[in-house]
Amino acid sequence: MSAADDAPVPAVRIRDSVEAIGAYVAGRPAAPRTDVTTYKLSSNENPYPPLPSVQRVVEQAAEAINRYPDATATAVVEALAAHLGVPADHVATGTGSVGVLGQVVTATCDAGDEVVFAWRSFEAYPLVVQLAGAVPVPVPLGPGARHDLDAMAAAITDRTRLVLVCTPNNPTGPVVHADELERFLDRVPRDVLVVVDEAYTEFVRDPEVPDALALVRARPNVAVLRTFSKAYGLAGLRVGYAVAQPPVATALRKTALPFAVNSLAQAAAVASLAAGDELAERVEVLVAERERVVAALREQGWDLSDTQANFVWFGVGEQTQALAQAFDAAGLGVRPYGTDGVRVTIGEIEANDRLLEVAAAFRAGQTGGTPPAG
Repeated sequence: MSAADDAPVPAVRIRDSVEAIGAYVAGRPAAPRTDVTTYKLSSNENPYPPLPSVQRVVEQAAEAINRYPDATATAVVEALAAHLGVPADHVATGTGSVGVLGQVVTATCDAGDEVVFAWRSFEAYPLVVQLAGAVPVPVPLGPGARHDLDAMAAAITDRTRLVLVCTPNNPTGPVVHADELERFLDRVPRDVLVVVDEAYTEFVRDPEVPDALALVRARPNVAVLRTFSKAYGLAGLRVGYAVAQPPVATALRKTALPFAVNSLAQAAAVASLAAGDELAERVEVLVAERERVVAALREQGWDLSDTQANFVWFGVGEQTQALAQAFDAAGLGVRPYGTDGVRVTIGEIEANDRLLEVAAAFRAGQTGGTPPAG
């Protein structure tokens, strides 16, 4: 054996930017229990199973999974174009909205370029930005856990290539209003892309929200990001899309992985758009539950941000882990965020009732009172 054989094998070199990135933390289910039904309220999933009509289409599509899917997701693009009233060349698809987000960052950012977004906001934003070698520029949320668009505008520099506006904001819930977004866009340089991330748009009932598709038509530097994961209940199939003017949409198609949206996902997306009335009924049930839960929590004394999504945000600061543990102990898996707060998805009625019971008991314990009756 030679001396060379004894030499240590050099470690594979990994990009510094990758080494510095923490892994995405997904919402976890509650620990398994035998004494009580557990509920996963940590990932903002639609609690209802697939519509029977959609499930049948997926089962039929499964008979051809030995073949590659349509690389351009033509049927999905055409169905979305008709559904949204936009030209097909304005639509680009990807693996969920986070997949399309990756395409956006790849298309707009070189190493060292900056991406501005609110914080706290979608957990994947800084990760996707750093993976591209770009620089995240988080801007603290303002009062009411809302976007501080003035501060975000002030954070734009000559290195900024992309701005992300999450509305409703995940995990805090408030929306950006039309007038403030218009004023913000007037301050953004025309060569900086602004992505309006509307992953939860189907749950919004605030009449002051912007018409994001109209903004795309009027402003070449605006794109809209949406998903089938939340309201449509296709989180396990990963279908997202962007709407943008052709130069941007074309760039997103170029940066997509080949065959990214699989054949089952494509079939389910098209079938879901065709079943819009049925899905709208389910969304209305979830919105009604959200309003019931928020009203009850405020009656308990909780100071909540104005959520327009399918979740509620407890901005409890240093009590975050204690509140999350209280929910977990009751069989509810929720999503804690460091020392900022706890996000809880609106789920089944039984799960929401238990959410209210735990919240009442926790608040009573913190204030020294007793939980409100009912």
